[in-house]
Amino acid sequence: MPAKNGAEIVAEAINNGTLPTPYNTKGVAGRSLELVVVDESTGTAKQVTEFRALAERREVDAVVGYLVAGSCLAVAPVADELKMLTFFSTCSTPRIFEENDFKYVYRTSAHLTPDGVTAARYLLKRMPNVKTIAGLNWNMAYGQDAWRDFRMSVQALKPDVEAINEQFTTFGGGQYGAEISALLTKRPTVLHTAFAGGDFEAFVVQMTARGLHQNIQMVMTAGAGSMFRLLDKLPDGAIIEDRGPYSVFARPTPLGNWFRTTYEQRHGITPPYTAYHMGQAVLAFKIAADKASKGGAKPAPEEIGRALEQLKFDAFGTTVHMSRSRGHQAVTESAIGVYKFDKAKNAPTVVDVTYYPADCVNPPDGMKGEAWIKGGFKGARCD
Repeated sequence: MPAKNGAEIVAEAINNGTLPTPYNTKGVAGRSLELVVVDESTGTAKQVTEFRALAERREVDAVVGYLVAGSCLAVAPVADELKMLTFFSTCSTPRIFEENDFKYVYRTSAHLTPDGVTAARYLLKRMPNVKTIAGLNWNMAYGQDAWRDFRMSVQALKPDVEAINEQFTTFGGGQYGAEISALLTKRPTVLHTAFAGGDFEAFVVQMTARGLHQNIQMVMTAGAGSMFRLLDKLPDGAIIEDRGPYSVFARPTPLGNWFRTTYEQRHGITPPYTAYHMGQAVLAFKIAADKASKGGAKPAPEEIGRALEQLKFDAFGTTVHMSRSRGHQAVTESAIGVYKFDKAKNAPTVVDVTYYPADCVNPPDGMKGEAWIKGGFKGARCD
């Protein structure tokens, strides 16, 4: 729902010409934008069927979206088969472009490798004497990749750290009693989780009830979007991210302030990263189509794609650079901080926030994240 909300807010502003400058021209290549909304919660086989229907029966100009890695991995080859311009908004797994060479597929957000690298750098700066780390993540590409990148990054920076009690659970499981018991027995120094949404919130409530957080440093790489629902139920001191410079980490730019304020006024809550991801994907479509349009003519999918490659543009609170995987993969800076509930204001906050440049936490173009981490982050520029 936050992704849908983000798309609607940006599409409406595009049609009305009310986006902040420099994007305040009406429409996409001079044409109004119509959204056809499809539910992604129906499994990968259904997503392929839905995608074909959008391309062949609805004859849409582009498909924008997808949060789940499995959806993207299933849909991407079909996009090339049908020559359908496709913008992945979230779809966190690095495998999309590390293992494939798609022509019609673009991802306008960073993949999840910088989440783990950022968390490892930040953790070890704050706690240089870490001895053991554990992981509790979903048993799917997203959870496995998130834990792998964090674990490998910590061990690349501090080789004597031992990874113990790696646990993988069912997406949407919601019950973590056995996993919490195992962690209370093992007592690692640090627990990493990339849970988000309802599972993240269920885990937080269950772990705090049993005091798991009292002696273990929590590293939560996708949890900031839940801060405004959990409030004081989320323990102070948790290291927290929001899958990039979004939500509380979004820079206070005119574009960023507009998006956050509009979303809050309409939906009564601060937008999480999925809303930002979808909003910047729709924005990228407009920018590339406007750039590719010549004399008011409607640009072809290939022309829009070429306009997007290597494009660097201001989005909602950060800058996006389509500089990886032949210009099909975006990078952004990353952001991380420590959760603190402000009792006086009855509001969640993040303190000790650190931003890392894109080239510090993203692998160089043409290099897989796993190999880059194993090789000691060669070429990283962190100044």
